[in-house]
Amino acid sequence: MYDVSDGRFRHIIVRQAGFMSEDTRAHQDDDGPGLDLGTPAGTPQAKAAPQAAEPTAGPAPAPAAYRVLARKYRPQNFTDLIGQEAMVRTLRNAFSSGRIAQAYILTGVRGVGKTTTARILARALNYEPMDGGAGGPSLDLSVMGRQCRDIIESRHVDVMEMDAASNTSINDIREIIESARYRPVMARYKVYIIDEVHMLSTAAFNGLLKTLEEPPEHVKFIFATTEIRKVPVTVLSRCQRFDLRRVEAGELAAHLAGICAREGVTIEPEALAIVARAAEGSVRDSLSLLDQAIAHGGGTVGAEEVRRLLGLADKGRVIDLFEALMKGEMARALGEFRDQYDSGADPAVILTDLAEFTHLVTRLKIVPDAAEDAALVEAERVRGLQMAQGLSMRVLARAWQMLTKGIGEVQQAPKPAQAAEMVLVRLAYATDLPTPDEALRRLKDEPVADAPAPPSTPLGGGGGGGARLSLAPRPAEARPQMRATPSPVAVAAPAEGPRLSSLADVAQLASARRDLALKHAIETALRPVHVEDGRIEVAVVPGAPASVIQDLSRKLSEWTGRRWLVSTSSKAGGPTLAEEHAAVRAEREEGIKAHPLVAAVLARFPGAEVVDVRTREEAPIDAEVLAPSEEDLYAGPGPDDEIEF
Repeated sequence: MYDVSDGRFRHIIVRQAGFMSEDTRAHQDDDGPGLDLGTPAGTPQAKAAPQAAEPTAGPAPAPAAYRVLARKYRPQNFTDLIGQEAMVRTLRNAFSSGRIAQAYILTGVRGVGKTTTARILARALNYEPMDGGAGGPSLDLSVMGRQCRDIIESRHVDVMEMDAASNTSINDIREIIESARYRPVMARYKVYIIDEVHMLSTAAFNGLLKTLEEPPEHVKFIFATTEIRKVPVTVLSRCQRFDLRRVEAGELAAHLAGICAREGVTIEPEALAIVARAAEGSVRDSLSLLDQAIAHGGGTVGAEEVRRLLGLADKGRVIDLFEALMKGEMARALGEFRDQYDSGADPAVILTDLAEFTHLVTRLKIVPDAAEDAALVEAERVRGLQMAQGLSMRVLARAWQMLTKGIGEVQQAPKPAQAAEMVLVRLAYATDLPTPDEALRRLKDEPVADAPAPPSTPLGGGGGGGARLSLAPRPAEARPQMRATPSPVAVAAPAEGPRLSSLADVAQLASARRDLALKHAIETALRPVHVEDGRIEVAVVPGAPASVIQDLSRKLSEWTGRRWLVSTSSKAGGPTLAEEHAAVRAEREEGIKAHPLVAAVLARFPGAEVVDVRTREEAPIDAEVLAPSEEDLYAGPGPDDEIEF
């Protein structure tokens, strides 16, 4: 049927949605896509089927095709969507107030529901009650509407999905622009869902901009992408952006438990936790892993089967290995690693599990309430808290760095098992080594003559010669008094701090104290007005940090042991240290350019310029060394000058 009321031919598909009889639906499903337009005139009507048909021999009907869990339990409305409460709340408020945008872009990692959300959003935009009553866009999709079934099954004439990975050219976008001019056939809006939109070409993006900014009132765009940074900012500025976050492991485990209950599958809670964490926040990945685990276990899923399926080590054995390493028991650690490797665990996965447990112990040390996470097994919760109390933050940070570096070494090694064992050996030895601040403290507190020599071999099969790290809370032990008690008659006077007579001296002191931020502020933000020992008066450069004066006064008092008065002045003050250095550098460069050899080089190479001139400190001249001849004086720059071009 064609309509020429607006001067253009427009194809109209007539369909009585929701009012088909069961026989008509059955025939339509059997015949495939198409519309039941009635029986043509002159065609004899089919006779009614007899009441009872004689049984005929024939093959049994084929069983229904199996649908994987990721498709079977795909959310049909926003209530079924998990982990995206912020987006659902924003859309609900926008629909209730009528603030519906012309374009949306959904981004997130794989399997968090971008395409599913786009279809649900298209269904909400075109929702119409089944009884044909008045209604508008709604997020309340608990009752199936007239357009819902076709949209869910991706066969609605007004909701078009396009995969931008295989339709990347400007010609594909031209088709969308041309079809967007015409009003929808059945639904309220024409909805264009473009998946993996970042794959479109530059010309395709540019061709879409005008229609995307000012589309017809009956057109809505929904984009989905995993690479939001590859989408031009001109497109992002025309869309409402929603970042679909990863689903937390505890929430994902509860979702999987509900699916297992509906499927009649018995699964251990620890197995659910393993699958949820292996999915890394992706719902589709978790359902695929669960589908595979159910098939592997034959309807009953245990934690051990899931570990073997994923190539993971037993979490309890990983904790045992971590404990042996932290205690420096190298022989036990290597034996535990070899047992896990012989059981089928991958060496890189074992180190990754150790790194994850190190991170968990660090979190529990900082936030003990993290032990209430539903994704943690009982062994992680109990033993992780114990180790968090017994291990220092420096030891945990060092173990994390060594493990993360070792994982890369194992992945690139020709023999991963041997490389992993060497990483564990280094880690076991390092647990007995003092941290840098502990080593400095020992050097200050203990006389060199009384320091015991370290043993040449590890004690008890451990690593290093220091004391073993205890996993139980260590009571505070009184440090042995190594220094002699000073005599009350002769008391040494405290050493005075450095005397500072210029702003350069202050900057040099800050550099010696490794406070580079304050040193930079002194050199670039302060103009000296008056400087004497104990008192500094400066003019502050506009744009300087607001706390530079307070920081300078506090640090000087701390470093020198004396009170310093640092104040600002209304006078202009002298040049900053950075300006003085720049002036000296410019004078040096101008002087070196006047040298005949440098001038000849600059003339020989047009466009060359002097980048820097560095003067080295002159070495002491020996009395027996002869004075340079007149020719040497004009032979050019000597070893004391370094010239860069």
